[in-house]
Amino acid sequence: MANIISDETIEYVGILAKLELDEQEKERAKKDIGEMLDYIDKLNELDTSNVEPMSHVFPVKNVFREDVVENEDGRSQTLANAPECKEDSFVVPKTI
Repeated sequence: MANIISDETIEYVGILAKLELDEQEKERAKKDIGEMLDYIDKLNELDTSNVEPMSHVFPVKNVFREDVVENEDGRSQTLANAPECKEDSFVVPKTI
């Protein structure tokens, strides 16, 4: 199918990628991008009508667990070390 990539397209891609390409690099980029587009065209020829859509090649499932508190939060032990506390919180100097 030989996708033809114009010089303007290569210039535009170079600007977007913030690349300065010399003429040899531009020609190589045109060839590489053309090959990529040809490969995409080839993939588009495949019959995928019986293939189930997926977001990942491996079966990935989210495992949820019940959120159960198994021990207390230790707040009283933590506040026991505080020089001053009020309403289950540390009291600290006001900073501006």
